[in-house]
Amino acid sequence: MIRVLVVDDDPMVRRLLRTILRPDDLEVVGEAADGDEAVTAVHAHHPDVVLMDLRMPRVDGIRATAALAALPDPPGVVAMTSFDTESAILDAVHAGAAGFLAKDSSPEDIVAAVRAVAAGDGWLSARAARTVMTQVSADPAASGRRDAQDKVRTLTERELEIARAVAEGLSNAEIARRVFVSEATVKTHLGRAMDKVGVGSRVQLAVLVDRAGVG
Repeated sequence: MIRVLVVDDDPMVRRLLRTILRPDDLEVVGEAADGDEAVTAVHAHHPDVVLMDLRMPRVDGIRATAALAALPDPPGVVAMTSFDTESAILDAVHAGAAGFLAKDSSPEDIVAAVRAVAAGDGWLSARAARTVMTQVSADPAASGRRDAQDKVRTLTERELEIARAVAEGLSNAEIARRVFVSEATVKTHLGRAMDKVGVGSRVQLAVLVDRAGVG
């Protein structure tokens, strides 16, 4: 069972998301109306995935996502917004979100994103993926590339192989089939790789690999 926390300042949106998240493998364990409440609810309910609105009063979704990413055992965060602008997408990724959806996404995409992030995979809408990759390709700073390359050099051969597969957009299950190991082993190598290079999500790892030019 995948435990989900729904965070949005609009009670109608929260009710709608509850209605969408009704498959047998999903359980909405709580709700929150702002980032402060979200952090408190995570400690209380221990969700696997948080559906996080980005624009909320008091503490917004970006700050809440960063706070959750800093926890010892953080939930996966799927950021949601009505305004999928470049700045919103990049802010969410940099804060540690594992997924990004526009609020007008289909119910099927919302459920798929929750399942993907719960499995340790990432989920980006097509626009979000284009924005992230455009930022990487447009980055003119040689120092940024060198820094990324230095971090990637700390990885073992197997960790780098898995990091490259993540940058290709493969899921943990697909990586496991490619390298002939279990999904649990993939998750272990992936966690070690992320710790070594100092990133909090597979999306950030993919960006780092692309920036280093080793994808």
